[in-house]
Amino acid sequence: MRSRLFAAVGCMIALAGPATAPAVAQGSLEYAVKAAYLTRFVPFISWPDDVFAGAGAPLTICVLGDDVFDGRLEKAAASSKLADRAIAVRHLKGPDASASCQILFIGAGDKSLIDGTLDAMKGRPVVTVTDSGIASRGVISFVVASNRVRFDIDDALASQGGLIISSKLLGLARTVKQRGQQ
Repeated sequence: MRSRLFAAVGCMIALAGPATAPAVAQGSLEYAVKAAYLTRFVPFISWPDDVFAGAGAPLTICVLGDDVFDGRLEKAAASSKLADRAIAVRHLKGPDASASCQILFIGAGDKSLIDGTLDAMKGRPVVTVTDSGIASRGVISFVVASNRVRFDIDDALASQGGLIISSKLLGLARTVKQRGQQ
């Protein structure tokens, strides 16, 4: 029992590590932290079995719009895995090609594009992640509070797509919209 508690606390500390890093005004550290988060979220989320093309198909993180990560996301993905799946990164110019994404990061941009993309993803097994400063919310929404990168989770929205988010990850979120809440 005690070893399980220590293991759970260790997982939380490892995942929470970037949350304590300052989000520098220029954003370089902020997006390095967000890139690390995007890859560290992966083991704490379960997708429906039919989401992947095959047993060895990679988990794909897509970035819609400008590449704010400047290669940091590819670097973080190269050192991460989900069981036997590699993590791939794709950059999209528009939301139409996002069907094969398991995680879709939506940065700042045209509000109608953001809202339209989030609407199109509702009910699909895609973890939408919105950048800080965007009023529209995804399954996970980055927030910069007190100069720190944090995140909120909409577990009710996740459930619409058949996604299951671990209680460990939910426990690290700044706020959680529970399943069944409107």
